Amino acid sequence: MMLRTLQAIFFIVCLFLSVNIMAQGNDEPIKVVDERYLEDQFYIGVGYNVLFERPDELNQRNLSYNLQTGFIKDIPFNKKRNFGVGIGLGYAINAYYSNLVASEQDNMISYEIMGLDDFNRSKLATHSIELPFEVRWRTSTAEEYKFWRVYAGLKFSYVFSGRSKLVTQDWNDSFSNDHIDQWQYGLMLNFGYNTWNVHAYYGLNSLLTDDAQLNGNPIDLNVLRIGLIFYIL
Repeated sequence: MMLRTLQAIFFIVCLFLSVNIMAQGNDEPIKVVDERYLEDQFYIGVGYNVLFERPDELNQRNLSYNLQTGFIKDIPFNKKRNFGVGIGLGYAINAYYSNLVASEQDNMISYEIMGLDDFNRSKLATHSIELPFEVRWRTSTAEEYKFWRVYAGLKFSYVFSGRSKLVTQDWNDSFSNDHIDQWQYGLMLNFGYNTWNVHAYYGLNSLLTDDAQLNGNPIDLNVLRIGLIFYIL
């Protein structure tokens, strides 16, 4: 009797373990879907600066580059979370190489156009804090991480450091240029699919103030920026 009881208990235990193992084997991991997801909140970009509205004799040379990075708060407006706005804070470095040469003497800044063979590099360089505002549309979902995006809006920039630099074969000259307009603003458009996105920006005001003059005329330099922008999260 005792032997039969032990055999029955052993059989029940084995049956229970077998059923439990089979049940565990059939279980699929539970996928958690975040219905309140946010997208594209960190960004980094690189681009090329083109100067427009410039004097006829002014020519660009070397690589006039742009580097930017920052954070944008994603604010969806609809239930699908594919339409909304973005408000951000960023940092940018811009360099503009040309044959426009700035020089400082007795706290006065003057400008001239020089031949390309007369110097090695003439540069305007800026460091700025940026405030982008975007209207955002995309094809993302809570489970789809590869999607189309079109972000358009305005960007305001505060230039906290602006310098002119001239490099020749014999000497270098660099100074803080107060003629670089501290407040820059313009239209921007970012669009693309997945990792690769085109960034375009056009400045609505001149890079230089009216105090920067060439032959008695203000030097109007509007910036067109074309490059790539990469989003994270």
